[in-house]
Amino acid sequence: MRPQVVAHRGASHENAEHTLRAYQRAIEVGADALECDVRLTADGHLVCVHDRNLQRTAATKGVVSTMNLADLDELDFASWKNPWAELDDEARDDDPAHSRVLTLRKLLETVADAGRRVEIAIETKHPTRFGGLVERRLVQLLADFGWTSPDSPARVMSFSVTALQRVNRLAPQVPVVALVEKAHHWPMLKRVVDRDWIIGPGVKELREHPGFGRHLRLADREIHVWTVNTAEDLQLCVELGVAAVITDKPAYVLELLDV
Repeated sequence: MRPQVVAHRGASHENAEHTLRAYQRAIEVGADALECDVRLTADGHLVCVHDRNLQRTAATKGVVSTMNLADLDELDFASWKNPWAELDDEARDDDPAHSRVLTLRKLLETVADAGRRVEIAIETKHPTRFGGLVERRLVQLLADFGWTSPDSPARVMSFSVTALQRVNRLAPQVPVVALVEKAHHWPMLKRVVDRDWIIGPGVKELREHPGFGRHLRLADREIHVWTVNTAEDLQLCVELGVAAVITDKPAYVLELLDV
């Protein structure tokens, strides 16, 4: 079977990451799943933002965890992707909602209204001043959607084993993905991850350490790989039999898979 195609921060190659437009575009082109990073605001809202601070995506030195949602909602999270758009007479008029901060609740509503099954992989970012409150808020939100049962379209990812253990305790039927930054971390990591956890290595590590991928396959581990943007990397994943590829270019990857 072909791997599931997961849109990394939405269709983020052509759209500003983590914006509503990026996710709507990913659904339009047929992505099987969406991926997002979440952080907690000072007033307790989960928002889809990768970096701790907002310098890269909103041109401010503000830190997500110290700001309220209303403050974040005043910022532009899309202009950085195409800074010359205002000078382009042929640029399309955009819905202001497409450039604002995206709450996880809004993204889950978008998934629920997709008209077909679309899954969502949610990465919690650590370390954070809020600690385990991030996972508690996340599980509460998934419960609001009825997405803590075995047929849930949601799964939770993290580089933090402790964070995933929290999710297991709070919502034992929600799948979790242990992200692996370096291949040489695996011998130690495999001692502490549960047998049924999904493993999420970076494609660079699979390229540079071929034995790592083969070891995961021989151990019958389900593998979700990030971030797969080239034909060569996709072929490597297909040959390894990975279950999911996370990509900035979902339309391109689906085309390569001849879907």
